[in-house]
Amino acid sequence: MLKLLRFLEPYRWLLVLVLGLAVGQSVANLYLPNLMADIVNNGIARFDTGYIWRTGGIMTVVAIGGVACAVVGIYFSSQVATGMVKKIRAEIFNKVQHFSLHEFDTVSTASLITRTTNDTMQIQQVMVMMLNMLITAPITLVVGIILALNQDVGLSWVLVAIMPVLITVIIVLLVKAVPLFSAMQIRLDKLNLILDENLTGVRVVRAFGREKHEEQRFDATNRDVTGIAIRVNQLTASMMPVMMLLINLSSVAIIWFGSIRVNNGNLQLGAMFAFLQYATQILFSLLMVALMFIMIPRAEASATRINAVLDMVPEINDPDRAKETGRKRGFVEFRDVTFSYLRAEKPALSGINFSARPGQVTAIIGGTGAGKSTLVNLIPRFYDVDGGQILVDGVETREMSQAHLRSKIGFVPQKAVLFSGTINDNIRYGKENATEAQIKHAAEVAQAAEFIARMPKGFDSPVAQGGTNVSGGQMQRLSIARALVRKPEIYVFDDTFSALDFKTDAKLRAALRQETREATVIIVAQRVSTVVDADQIIVLDEGRMVGIGTHEALMKTCEVYRGIVSSQLSATEIEKEAS
Repeated sequence: MLKLLRFLEPYRWLLVLVLGLAVGQSVANLYLPNLMADIVNNGIARFDTGYIWRTGGIMTVVAIGGVACAVVGIYFSSQVATGMVKKIRAEIFNKVQHFSLHEFDTVSTASLITRTTNDTMQIQQVMVMMLNMLITAPITLVVGIILALNQDVGLSWVLVAIMPVLITVIIVLLVKAVPLFSAMQIRLDKLNLILDENLTGVRVVRAFGREKHEEQRFDATNRDVTGIAIRVNQLTASMMPVMMLLINLSSVAIIWFGSIRVNNGNLQLGAMFAFLQYATQILFSLLMVALMFIMIPRAEASATRINAVLDMVPEINDPDRAKETGRKRGFVEFRDVTFSYLRAEKPALSGINFSARPGQVTAIIGGTGAGKSTLVNLIPRFYDVDGGQILVDGVETREMSQAHLRSKIGFVPQKAVLFSGTINDNIRYGKENATEAQIKHAAEVAQAAEFIARMPKGFDSPVAQGGTNVSGGQMQRLSIARALVRKPEIYVFDDTFSALDFKTDAKLRAALRQETREATVIIVAQRVSTVVDADQIIVLDEGRMVGIGTHEALMKTCEVYRGIVSSQLSATEIEKEAS
């Protein structure tokens, strides 16, 4: 929790004002019982109406001042707390932007959502309470005891008797409640995970008729969260009636034994009422401290989870002195590259050696799990290699800044991703300052212009979250247009033609050949028809290169490639492709 206090730095002067207002509120609250005692002892006892009006006027001013301090203090403390949490959320988001895919494997997306929303909200709630109670409660507790003893030492035994009981109640509640807070946040992670999986996989759930299963799965976790929440709320709620009972018992004891002392002439009536008010303030301050101590452990559990994200050192970082590329444009080279995923039994890629250059189409083909997508994910440095080097324009990718490296690449992922907004917005995502003409041209090359024209608003037609209002093929074409509008040096197409029919696939590849003739093109594909015209084809099998060359050369030298071709094409088609 203390580590997060650095986010208060921009609000230090506002924080000083809040603390000052809290002191003002405490002084006003502690001064009022003395004024009341003066009215009872001096004004009423002497039948001095003028004194009552004067002192009563002072009480009114002090009360209004205390209320004003409280209201303004709460307003500004809310400003400080919400501002602090806004910065924490921004810091988490910015941190996540720099995570490699390995970090996302460590902390799940659902957990990151919980930490950015629910956990930060816990911090905000406790900060508002702390800013309002951190000063007023201790001042009221300490100064109130001193002023109460100043009124009458004889009644102090009531406070001595009741305070240990209150403290014991607080400790018991803390011991029982604290372990539940961390458990609740973990259950919330799981709840968010199930919800996220069902929203993103709703088609699969419905296709297999698993709605009941998912409902039961969600209900089980939901009941788990609810059970913990009920226990926490029961403990928190039980504290208030217990504390109020003890406070009321202490008030009865003060009035009972105080009236005896007044009757015996050992205590003035005003002093007894002042002692009663001080005792009430002292016990209420203890109640506020108890509430704060119950909320702090939950906030501490949330702060620990937030710090776990903020303290993570991204695996992929820019070098201290990043190198710039020279005149070379679009050259990619793999030198004996080896790569393994976290906790994998064996490398996903081993001994990869090849080079790609401008004006050349390099295709990568292989069976499922051969490492095709893994290979192209290494080019924009989504992961760092375990061994070997990847060079772009003659400079190793680890020696370049990530922004500079990725500015050279137009990457179209295997799973097409669209963002909520318009078609225009999604294509312009590749190049922020793209003109309307450039966007239209990219859509035409990607064979997307035709279906866009059929939409009611054309390029201004809305795209739903995740692109759910367009087909898979349309999503792929829009993703390709997004990469084309960027005019990069290197194009990487990770199996981005799989959802296209053969006619559209052929037209798109023909248009791409003209559009990318001066760039380096790397294509991952499953279809032999997509890669057959490539300048070089890399054949992967279980993470190793088992062949490289043209279609004709590989048909003669690579058994794995021949197996892939024969599984997709008939003998007549193979002969036709060879000719």
